[in-house]
Amino acid sequence: MRVILRSDVQKLGHKGDIVDVSDGYARNYLVPKGFAITATIGAVKQASEMQRARQQRDERERESADLLSRKLSAARLRVKAKAGIDGKLFGSITAADVAKAAEKQANEQLDKRRIHIPDSIKSVGLHEVSVRPHPEVEFKLTIEVVPEV
Repeated sequence: MRVILRSDVQKLGHKGDIVDVSDGYARNYLVPKGFAITATIGAVKQASEMQRARQQRDERERESADLLSRKLSAARLRVKAKAGIDGKLFGSITAADVAKAAEKQANEQLDKRRIHIPDSIKSVGLHEVSVRPHPEVEFKLTIEVVPEV
């Protein structure tokens, strides 16, 4: 049975995609839950409009992510944290701390879920974290951890 997805369904497709699924899966799960509608001629036209709108939105998001990566990859963000005499932090720097520093210093909004810190930052100094604001855009961000006075 051909259905049009009304929302993103994991391992099946994105909103507006036309997919072939088994009759039982469509009748018993996708359609009753509101995840899909049956693919009629009119609905297929509507689905193509939804796909076109999604592609345009995705392109705009990718362009803004490119602009963000060019701006922030050249910058160095300073994060203050309480540290001991030997330079070890009392705790660690989290993705939320990095997002807060980006907002204050670079005036840019970063989603903390898009910031990946490979190893816990538990010392003073320079550290690199990766940021993935869009599935096709990833960049490195330099963080300078300084002791709080």
